[in-house]
Amino acid sequence: MAVQETLVLVKPDGVARSLTGEVLRRIEAKGYSLVDIKLVEAERELLAEHYAEHEGKPFFEPLVEFMLSGPIVAIRVAGDRVIEGFRALAGTTDPTTALPGTIRGDLGRDWGLKVQQNLVHGSDSPESAARELALWFK
Repeated sequence: MAVQETLVLVKPDGVARSLTGEVLRRIEAKGYSLVDIKLVEAERELLAEHYAEHEGKPFFEPLVEFMLSGPIVAIRVAGDRVIEGFRALAGTTDPTTALPGTIRGDLGRDWGLKVQQNLVHGSDSPESAARELALWFK
């Protein structure tokens, strides 16, 4: 199997709670490689491009505002089937229902309807990974 690359973001809630190291530890423990990493104060334009497929949806603006609320750690991760592997490692988007053993299941908090505050983002397909990596790692 060919090595894939994916984008992982530690969102502002994960950075604020000092969970970046734990997220990185879990990625490396799974056997994936950290290719590039940076701390970013994202601008609205970058986030609007990143979440373009959600524009016009009711959660778009709250999501962008949340992602503007603090620093984000952007990580280029490589490995065999890393896209599906990291998404499994992250757990479902709702931390309340994410399984124990996943990042969101073990570390996520129930923020009510604020599901966007779920610690991490991972690309959902090879096409998304290529597009997102090009945005975050120019």
